[in-house]
Amino acid sequence: MRDVISALPGSKIREVANAGLGRDDVLVFWFGESDEVTPEPIRQAAADSLARGETFYSHNLGLPELRQAIADYASALHGPIGADRIAVTSSGVTALMLAMQMLLSAGDEVVAVVPVWPNLTAQPAILGARVTRVPLRPQGGVWGLDLRALVDAVTPQTRLLLVNAPNNPTGWTLTRAEQQTLLEHCRRTGTWIVADEVYERMWFGGGPAAPSFLDIAMPDDRLIVAHSFSKSFLMTGWRLGWLVLPRASADAAGKLLEFNTSCAPVFIQRGGQAALAMADAFVPALVARFRACRDQLVSGLQALPGVTVASPPGGLYAFFRVAGEDDSLAFAKRLVAGHGLGLAPGSAFGPEGEGWLRWCFASRQPERLDEGLLRLRSALRL
Repeated sequence: MRDVISALPGSKIREVANAGLGRDDVLVFWFGESDEVTPEPIRQAAADSLARGETFYSHNLGLPELRQAIADYASALHGPIGADRIAVTSSGVTALMLAMQMLLSAGDEVVAVVPVWPNLTAQPAILGARVTRVPLRPQGGVWGLDLRALVDAVTPQTRLLLVNAPNNPTGWTLTRAEQQTLLEHCRRTGTWIVADEVYERMWFGGGPAAPSFLDIAMPDDRLIVAHSFSKSFLMTGWRLGWLVLPRASADAAGKLLEFNTSCAPVFIQRGGQAALAMADAFVPALVARFRACRDQLVSGLQALPGVTVASPPGGLYAFFRVAGEDDSLAFAKRLVAGHGLGLAPGSAFGPEGEGWLRWCFASRQPERLDEGLLRLRSALRL
């Protein structure tokens, strides 16, 4: 086995979750998903597809009608995007891995904004690339970017800039001005941008979506944007995503899809079509519910002495720390074992997140959040 694979760390979120296996009294907030099931019209569309016998291969890049539906959806948010720039993938993480495979060779330099979901920085490492980490900085719980430090880190030798915004776990989001600066700088250096924008609709600012590189980029810019149905449509278990890429890169994406997964299952793609058909009504209502959950949880956390937290502008998470609790993995395990509260340790997202905890507030049952706050209060002996 290659040394880089052997050296990959195990998931610290899974490590905490394993500590709660077999217990039905644990309130689970460690994964990035809601406790709601996928809407019935989406489930029914997939069931109808199976009933019709749609169990065969599709085009590597996805069903033409789904690619067009994605293009229409993205165009309504960001301006004209052709279906020939869309590649349907079996999950958002597969979309990101395909982008890495398209762009990276062993020894290439990748600059990544961190802390971040660990898969994002592991993927380049698996391919033999070198990852330079540029950390966000917290001030009073608010995470911010040192734009000058990031620009300075991206040089003509940098093959790829990797940015996840809205960010998992912090909720930090790039501003339009920051995006413009980064795009113009990467044009000068010849650096590709891979933007993980799967949380763009989980956005609590103005407008229907967080600022996107797609709003300002030209179709032939060195930009690949990864998306997923998981968060916006409550489809985490469906494993369906897509890429928006330059037209000239579509053939390469198709080849890699052939060698990785061949194609996404047709019945899953039919579910994606149904999701997009209901997006105009469903997504804003979902975001409104999540906004209420965010406000409820953050307010409760801010009322606890010793807790540092700020209201995130996007994403699904409250990222907070407790004074004196600097080992986030040990603390998370104690919360599970002693208080039945399941949170993700900040160290799961890199050393920059150590001392912090991530709490997913996406819930159909707000009373679960209140009960979780009571359990945290008990753990803090307040």
